[in-house]
Amino acid sequence: MPTLASVKRITSQPELLTLAKQAGGRVEVLVSVGDTLITGMPLLRVFGGNHLVKDETWKRTLETGADRTFDQDPKYALRLLVDIAIKALSPAINDPTTAVQALDQIQDQLLRLRRRRLEIGAVRDGDGTLRLVVPHPTWEDFLRLGFDEISFCGATSVQVMRRMRALIGDLIAALPAERHPALEYHRKRLDAAIARSFADDEEKLEASVEDRQGLGVALRRLGGRSHQPGMRT
Repeated sequence: MPTLASVKRITSQPELLTLAKQAGGRVEVLVSVGDTLITGMPLLRVFGGNHLVKDETWKRTLETGADRTFDQDPKYALRLLVDIAIKALSPAINDPTTAVQALDQIQDQLLRLRRRRLEIGAVRDGDGTLRLVVPHPTWEDFLRLGFDEISFCGATSVQVMRRMRALIGDLIAALPAERHPALEYHRKRLDAAIARSFADDEEKLEASVEDRQGLGVALRRLGGRSHQPGMRT
């Protein structure tokens, strides 16, 4: 059975923009980094073009290979960390401490995105004409990847719920306001998961405490910032 290739990198936007202008139309890239390429799958679509650009020229704008890499696909590192966490939370292993340690790393990865401009998928030429649309992961995509499966698999773990509450609180305190709505959405989903998973009101309250160790030292916040003294890393 032949090995399927994945998209490792989409060429630089200036190069694709140049090709779109040569074609006289708008180009939409139909695959994203990390996608597995299946035989016959369309890769790009040209709208309104009036000049022919050879297929081989278009294909050279995509770099493919057997393996995803961290530098080419930032989602891949998060994917591996999430896999570690949900495997640790499986009934066969039942190791919430490892899941909490994975959440430490996930928080670090998400904080590294704080100054990154992620809304870069639509590119216009010098005249303001939309020439290129490239799928890129948004802030919401990164959060869904980092949170959804862990919150589902760890919904009955007080340790995991507390760590996730602290993670979201830390991100809200550290990140600019435009990143907050998606974080507030995930905090509400986390609260809903806690409400479903714990029948006793006292257990719900315990699971809702922010604690970076899961079961360690509870955080006390004022205005979105922690009271705990300490040095920044």
